[in-house]
Amino acid sequence: MTNAYTLLIGSRNLSSWSLRGWLALKLTGVPFETKLFSFHNAERAQIATESPSGMVPSLSIARPGQAPFWVWDSLAIGEFLAETHPSAHLWPADSFARARARSVSAEMHSGFADLRRTCPMNIVKRVENHSLSDETKRNVGRIQQLWRECRHDFGQSGDFLFGALSLADCFYAPVVTRFITYGVAMDETAAAYADAITSWAAMKEWTEGATQEEATRKQGSN
Repeated sequence: MTNAYTLLIGSRNLSSWSLRGWLALKLTGVPFETKLFSFHNAERAQIATESPSGMVPSLSIARPGQAPFWVWDSLAIGEFLAETHPSAHLWPADSFARARARSVSAEMHSGFADLRRTCPMNIVKRVENHSLSDETKRNVGRIQQLWRECRHDFGQSGDFLFGALSLADCFYAPVVTRFITYGVAMDETAAAYADAITSWAAMKEWTEGATQEEATRKQGSN
């Protein structure tokens, strides 16, 4: 039987938005196909021919007797999956917790431009003595403030931002990888949250894929 979902993603090592969409699908627990486009070769040009937006991630939903339906952009994919798989509880059940989770996810979706620019996601890389601009430091401070507030107000029942895993964790998981890659100092709450994210089975699976991908790329360039 063909899986209903096919997710188009970019490099596991480099594509933070692909990671968010992929983690959201993993939270549903349903099987899905993944189609990878490398950012290091001609495959990148293929994205524009297959994804409606010309970018990743993009989710194709099979519909019997009809053309596939597409949802693109990580936040839209997450919202679609939350609506179509309510038993997976992708958003917190409590209305106030859910509003906060949506707020912090939207802030990640639209903000923190300096962190993105100066600390691009590169899961397998480690950078020592990385210099952060003042604005990037403000981004880092704001993110850790959000993590503290979420954990204090709604996260007492588990190790994640709202206790149990949610879409908010999908959106901040790539930030955790950035903090680790660039040796960003983390307070106690942030460090514990980073440990929870890196211990998440889905993150381990993605990280292993990123490591294998980079090893293959380096072999091919030799």
